[in-house]
Order: sequence, then structure tokens, then C-alpha cells
Amino acid sequence: MYYQFYELNHAALQPARAFADAVKLLYSNPLNPMAHTPMGRTIAAGAEMFERTTRRYGKPSFGIAETRIGFDKVAVRERVVWKKPFGDLIHFERDVSKERKADPKLLIVAPMSGHYATLLRGTVESMIQHAEVYITDWTDARMVPVAAGRFDLDDYVDYVIEMLHHLGPDTHVMAVCQPSVPVLAAAAVMEARGDRFAPASMTLMGGPIDTRRNPTAVNKLAEEKGIEWFRDNVIMQVPWPEPGFMRNVYPGFLQLSGFMSMNLDRHIIAHKDFYMHLVKDDGDSAEKHRDFYDEYLAVMDLTAEFYLQTVDTVFVQHALPKGTMRHRGEPVDPKAVRNVALLTIEGENDDISGIGQTQAAHDLCVNIPDDMRAHYMQPRVGHYGVFNGSRFRSEIVPRIVDFIASNPGASKRERPRPRIVANQA
Repeated sequence: MYYQFYELNHAALQPARAFADAVKLLYSNPLNPMAHTPMGRTIAAGAEMFERTTRRYGKPSFGIAETRIGFDKVAVRERVVWKKPFGDLIHFERDVSKERKADPKLLIVAPMSGHYATLLRGTVESMIQHAEVYITDWTDARMVPVAAGRFDLDDYVDYVIEMLHHLGPDTHVMAVCQPSVPVLAAAAVMEARGDRFAPASMTLMGGPIDTRRNPTAVNKLAEEKGIEWFRDNVIMQVPWPEPGFMRNVYPGFLQLSGFMSMNLDRHIIAHKDFYMHLVKDDGDSAEKHRDFYDEYLAVMDLTAEFYLQTVDTVFVQHALPKGTMRHRGEPVDPKAVRNVALLTIEGENDDISGIGQTQAAHDLCVNIPDDMRAHYMQPRVGHYGVFNGSRFRSEIVPRIVDFIASNPGASKRERPRPRIVANQA
């Protein structure tokens, strides 16, 4: 009943939120003389703080209307090119000349860990300057009717494989955090099957390939509690009147609580600073706070079966590095990966996926040639700095672009010229 209680509290606060929003509008209206006084700004700031901390944040939009390619600005359009109940595939179509040499296809697999795919907006903005970018847009589980069926880790891997089939050969794939394991699993399964649509390269960023290495607080919690504790304490049913009524889920608000508790002092200081920016009428700083938290506080539910299978497989059993992971009864053997280039990226200060956890993929994929693999550790960045921010744009993106260009895929590699052998007769 905890989820229902949460929803009832949210509904009960609706009149207070509406009143606070009205007060904020009144005391920030330039036609109101009080809006230009410290007292008026203080009242408006307090009202906005209350409204923002009690609202439910909806799914943000990517809002990418244009990009710069070379010296030119080109328009960008979002188009859903593949659709299933638990996720869509979005293509960011760029208005480029048809005579221009085609850029590589890049599938960005967004994490299904509480936040929407729009958390990778900065990643997309950087990569669409260099590639035809597609991104997985996972669906909030509470919006999917029970009649649509289940969605677990095996389904996740199947979705990735189907998307790669849809995009065709020589597609590059980038997995950010959580999807590193299912993406590596998908590549291993496809290679073992001799699938010609296996990706040309995979870039794994801040992912929990082997959480036994430098375990973080997240990793230790999973091992200490065990899967039964999670099943008994964090799995709830979607309340009425949501479309997913009666579906068992791991609620997004619980995941958000966990994220925020890891750095609670930073979030408290950020909100205190936001309040003072409003009082001092520092609009630019206040807007930066709004932009960040509008994204950060927008969360989605995960299906119970996906969440529990992921926790058990990745954090409790360590199935992939131990060689015991299976996909629908089929062994997941990273040694089968031979033709997919591998780039791993980590952050020096990552407190979610510790140093070495992503690099472990190289120890598992032993049959990838040395000239088709690379590892990079970005100094002075945490988990989110691995895929967003100034250091990502200036230091990580160029390495990814260069790696993709160096590994175009089997069908685009130059075929070796026949060796001319002198006639010994």
C-alpha cells in the first residue's frame, strides 16, 4: 500500500501546490510593486520552492532542434523508427545534403534505471555532430497495461538485438551505465550465432560489468541485502488510475530517493543556493538549477521482473564475469566476441560504477584483437561526467569519434590485397 499512500499524499497536496503557484505568480509579476522588493522576492521564492519540491515531474523532451556540422547549422527532427510496448527507437534526423558522405550509424542505449532517456540529451547533442544517432526511449512501466505482458533482462537483450537488426550492418552501439551488461550480452549472443548484424563497435561507459572490482555503496547494498530483501521491500503495484494498474514495479520515486541520499548534502546546498538566487534576483543561476532538477527529478517506474533479474544477475550473482549468465537458456560467452571493437570509458570519481568495473569487459572479451580495443579513464569526473559536461565534450567525445572511425565494421573494412607470389618454376 506504500505506493498508494504516496499517490494519495501527492493528490492531497494539489490544492496547496496550486495556491503556492498562484502566490509565486502574484509576487513575481512585474506589475506588482512588491515583486521589486526583497520581501516580495522572498515570498515568491518560498512559494516556488514549495511547489517544486512537491510536484511530480513529467517526462522531459529532448528539444534538439538544430546542430552544427562543420561550420554549418542544420535542422534536427526526432522520428520514432521502431516501436514496442516497453520502448521506442528515436532517430535524430539531420537536414544534411544527400551528396555528403554518410556518417556512421550510432545506437545509444539509454539506461533503464529510473531516469528517462532525456538524461542523455548532452550525449546526443555531442554525437549528432559526428554520426546518425538513434537512442532507446524506454517506457515508464506504470504507463504500460498489464495486458502488454512482462519485460525482464532477457527482453531487454532481445530489444537491443532487434534494434540492431532494424538499423542494419555496421551499426555502432554506445551503452551508458546500466545497459553495458545487456549490450555486451547481446553482442556475445549475436557473435555466437554468426549474426551479420552484430555491431561494428561497442562503447561501454561507466557500466557495472564486474562489480566485484572497487565495489561502491550501491554494489555493497545489493550483496548485503540479497534478492529476497529487494523483492519484499521495494516491489509495489501500480495504483489506480494509471494505465499500468496492478503491474508489479520498482517505483521511480524510490530509485530517486536512493540517488539523492547518496549525495544528500549537495542537493540540500543546491536548493538553498537556488532559494538565495531567487531572493537576489539572479535569474541565470536560478534557471540553471531549474533545468538540471527538471531533468533529474523526472523518474519512471521499472518492471519488477527486470529490476530483480538485473540486481540478481549483475550485483548479487556476478553472472557475466563468472561465466554463468544465460540468455533464454543460451550461454552468454564474451569469448565469442571477435569482430566487435571494444572501447571502455570510466570516470576517476565515479561513485556508482567503481574504477575497473567497466574495464573488466576487456578481460572477458579475450578474442577481440588488440588493435580493436581501447580503454580510457577520464580524470576528475564522477558518474555523470562520463557522458555529459564540458570534459565529456572536449576529451571523451573526440576519442569515441576516432574509435568509431577506426573501426567502420566488417563490410566497410578494406579488403586485403591479394599477395603476388613469384613463380618458382
